[in-house]
Amino acid sequence: MSVKQKYQPVLDLGEQLGVRDGDVREEGGVLKIKGMARTQYEKNLIWDKIKAIGGESPADIKANITVEDASVYHRHIVQRGESLSKIAKHYYGDPMKYKQIFEANTNILSNPDLIHPDQVLVIPNL
Repeated sequence: MSVKQKYQPVLDLGEQLGVRDGDVREEGGVLKIKGMARTQYEKNLIWDKIKAIGGESPADIKANITVEDASVYHRHIVQRGESLSKIAKHYYGDPMKYKQIFEANTNILSNPDLIHPDQVLVIPNL
């Protein structure tokens, strides 16, 4: 199996996330990838996939992933049945961080218990 085949799920994820300015090369048994993710959250997803395949410090891949919008952690489109605490648990692992999401979105939210499908919420860097 080539190193590119080994990390194909990473490349597929990058395509799914819409990573831009991508470049993939295999040199001397090392896969070199670069690209620009939209947010830090998406960059972290790519790194998590790399580590899941290659371990914490893989020697057979070098990735240079930059972030287009570093002013936010992510932008989340609200789905039916979601709450700020559910969204906070997804991004931060802590439902109580819903307050930070609310504060970052007071321009469109007036009540942390009232969000609507298709709203685009800023998920702030913590």
